[in-house]
Amino acid sequence: MPYVEVKVFKDELDRDQSGALIKKITDAVAEVTHEKLRAATWVVINEVNDGQWGVGGAALGLDDVKKMIAGE
Repeated sequence: MPYVEVKVFKDELDRDQSGALIKKITDAVAEVTHEKLRAATWVVINEVNDGQWGVGGAALGLDDVKKMIAGE
């Protein structure tokens, strides 16, 4: 039974975006493994608070994601 865990910053995704992400990940798992596993594929989205996620020794937050999207 496939289990996929996705971590995003708190409030990074709205309900529609979360649903779309879950659907696309499930589609990808079923395509790569087998269609019969679609109904048994679990996708869990966990939200992480600002400052509780870091890269290269620096704590990051949702504002950093927004800057990345904006090309800053």
